Amino acid sequence: MRWLLVAVIAAATTVSDLLQAAAMKRHGEICDFRPGALGRLLGMLVRNRLIIASVVAMAVSFFAFLALLSVADLSFAVPATAGSYVIETVLAKYILKEPVNWLRWAGASLVACGVALLSL
Repeated sequence: MRWLLVAVIAAATTVSDLLQAAAMKRHGEICDFRPGALGRLLGMLVRNRLIIASVVAMAVSFFAFLALLSVADLSFAVPATAGSYVIETVLAKYILKEPVNWLRWAGASLVACGVALLSL
């Protein structure tokens, strides 16, 4: 049950982060931080389907994390769910077409090693 919840958390978090990144890449850089401009930005984000789907995915991740905490220790739950970083790095490279240098690959590999150590 623990690893199923970890998989749900990793998948939902990954989907959420990819949707957020795609939505904000479409929107472009936020340069105006005056209250009126931030209000317009918030209004735009509330109507953005990618952002809405991202919030739903993050809610799934949050409630799965709560369920995981009810059956596992925090010292297991937090590191185990870090597996989403590895998945996100791969998908950022191939879906979002982001440049991923060797240092980022090394970091993702170290995270994967840490998650593997948890499974022992």
